[in-house]
Amino acid sequence: MRVYTADIKPEMEGQKVKLYGWVHEIRDLGGLVFLLLRDREGIVQITLPRKFVSKQVFKLAKKIRRESVIAVVGEVRREEKAPGGVEIIPESIEVLNEADAPLPLEVTEKVPAELDTRLDHRFMDLRRPRVQAIFRIRHQVLQTVREFLSNEGFIEVHTPKIVSTATEGGTDLFPISYFEKEAFLNQSPQLYKQVLMAAGFEKVFEVGPIFRAEEHNTTRHLNEAISIDIEMSFTDHNGVMDILERLVHKVYVDVAEKCERYLNWLEISLEIPELPFQRITYDEAREIAARKGEEIPWGEDLSTNALKLIGEEIGGLYFITDWPTESKPFYAMPYEDRPEISKSFDLMHDWLELSSGAQRIHLYDMLVESIKSKGLEPESFGFYLEAFRYGMPPHAGWGLGAERLIMSMLGLKNVREAVLFPRDRHRLVP
Repeated sequence: MRVYTADIKPEMEGQKVKLYGWVHEIRDLGGLVFLLLRDREGIVQITLPRKFVSKQVFKLAKKIRRESVIAVVGEVRREEKAPGGVEIIPESIEVLNEADAPLPLEVTEKVPAELDTRLDHRFMDLRRPRVQAIFRIRHQVLQTVREFLSNEGFIEVHTPKIVSTATEGGTDLFPISYFEKEAFLNQSPQLYKQVLMAAGFEKVFEVGPIFRAEEHNTTRHLNEAISIDIEMSFTDHNGVMDILERLVHKVYVDVAEKCERYLNWLEISLEIPELPFQRITYDEAREIAARKGEEIPWGEDLSTNALKLIGEEIGGLYFITDWPTESKPFYAMPYEDRPEISKSFDLMHDWLELSSGAQRIHLYDMLVESIKSKGLEPESFGFYLEAFRYGMPPHAGWGLGAERLIMSMLGLKNVREAVLFPRDRHRLVP
């Protein structure tokens, strides 16, 4: 019966097992050969003493190339010095597919490679246990997101990714040819999830791709990303901030409990954030930055340097709330007594923005005026605005970047490391 490397325990001594995997490394000591077999769950040592294995198997082991795909049948033996405290004495080794040489990347990580080189040969880079760990953790993150939001009464939906107009206006769109019409890849599910509030769904979430034609070339920007979005009726910005911080906390708890082995591969000790997350206003954030020498004119977005200074003082996960209305999209609800301030927020991890959200304008006339104030044409938002004319409830929501959440949680230096095959300004393959 086939087993994974992680399933083999010292108490299985004497049992026969069958393993499939890649040849991670070979050490030939003449009369003794050590072969490390790697599968998705880890690495196990295949030990071949000349006196205890067949001549055919011993000869084959000496000439197998690294990263070849093999099948091994053998007996489990205790060996404290081996990975996992066990080794396999092989009865047979079958080469299922031999690898070419030289290898485009060093999977053992003995020879480091630049990120661009790694991404050029991503299939090989993904074989590395440390890289595999990121995506095993990513799987758990998204599983937790779906379970948490479903338990909170949210319904998972999927909105169009081919649209006729921009979500927020502007030029950061990828145009596509759509038969005889002009169309774009969607920047956000924002308009559609709001329309679903008019449809009476009350609580919806989506985990799906977004596309932004921003000409950034930074360690935190992607042109295709996975966004975790919610929209919720009969609440305000505080209500959805509560959902967001509890969701992120639950993600940390689940990853710490269920992904210990993968965190060990990454040599990470995950610190679970305390609830509730600290909240500071936009004005307080400006004051912190100014005190540290970075002046931000009121109404402007906070610069990267300002955010780094703020993050140094507060640290961890925290909210920046009450942003100027002019700095937020047209659908952000202003305060009744201070219309220059909106009921909006960003979730930060140190200096990195993870999420942005707000209570939405649910009143038709106010929304039309807000669209006009941003220099946009209400006629471009026909299907969207119609939903506000026939009973739109008060509602709020947010979007959370999956890759940025994983990047910040695991301390990755570049957001591309959290994507299997990243798309940025310069990369369209693989």
